Amino acid sequence: MKAVSQASVRAAGPNYRHEVTTGAHRLIADEPAHAGGQDAGAAPYDLVLAGLGACTAITLRMYAERKGWDLGDLRVDLTLLKDRDGNARIDRVLATSAPLSDEQWERLLDIAGKTPVTKTLQAGTPIGTTREAAGAGQQ
Repeated sequence: MKAVSQASVRAAGPNYRHEVTTGAHRLIADEPAHAGGQDAGAAPYDLVLAGLGACTAITLRMYAERKGWDLGDLRVDLTLLKDRDGNARIDRVLATSAPLSDEQWERLLDIAGKTPVTKTLQAGTPIGTTREAAGAGQQ
């Protein structure tokens, strides 16, 4: 397999505040105050939704450009819902400021269901976890 993305997360402050590094980018992840954090950054599920929303918007913009469609301002709104048993669902709503035909909307909705991050989340990607040898990551 080929690596397509990489991130590193390190403690960066009180409670649950962590710094996320991916490529040349840094951001802060935290939990909201009601969950014991400082609300200094996006919560983990917020980051999952942000990745899905960004992938959706970018993919749809690329598709529309290839087709010569003007989407105007494209917005992707996402909500993660969970029930008491832990079953989850993501609701995704697309909006554009430009008028589109029913056929264009049908195609965009179809493409949204096929974006790379959508397919990865829907596939239930396996996650392997190992540990680093003591002292290997320290300098």
